[in-house]
Amino acid sequence: MASVLGMLEERETAARVRGEGLREEVARLAEVLEAAEVELDQRVIAREELVEALEAWSAETTTTAGTEAEEKAVLSLAPVSGSTVRPWREGLPVTVPAPDYQRILGVLEQRRSTGHGPLRAKEIAVELGLDATPAKVEGLRSKARRLAERGWLLLEASGAFGAGRPADRGRPRRWLIRVTVGHRIIASLVAGRVS
Repeated sequence: MASVLGMLEERETAARVRGEGLREEVARLAEVLEAAEVELDQRVIAREELVEALEAWSAETTTTAGTEAEEKAVLSLAPVSGSTVRPWREGLPVTVPAPDYQRILGVLEQRRSTGHGPLRAKEIAVELGLDATPAKVEGLRSKARRLAERGWLLLEASGAFGAGRPADRGRPRRWLIRVTVGHRIIASLVAGRVS
């Protein structure tokens, strides 16, 4: 009888050891999976930004292929899908940025008009009816940061975004200055100016 109990205890110990080994393996694989998902999200965001930049470049090269008279024409304020965000200046309507950017501005302006504070990127995604997946949230955060960098909205120290202009808070403005020869950018400079 003692030998049967001994055999059962050995099998129980072996099963316990195997279970612990499998738990460790599952934990290791969960970490590997999480790292792979983060990498995937970063690559999706990079691809989306590259596509956006290529579309903007394509739009620029298409518009610059016109005649000299067309080049001297006044710039249209109509948004172009995938276009770059122009720096905000007094008198520019909210309809200047592309529709995706207009939706972000609309959500934040609506929050401000109802007396609510700034939102984080995940909260903006939910307000826009998007899935709160990391890829969607990071893409939206990238667009909101682009709007903030160009003066269309505020980026709080907490990382939340709010409606308004940096000048509304007495913060310095940043301007992107580009020097072009023909159709090529030969110099870029980000300059700050205290309002």
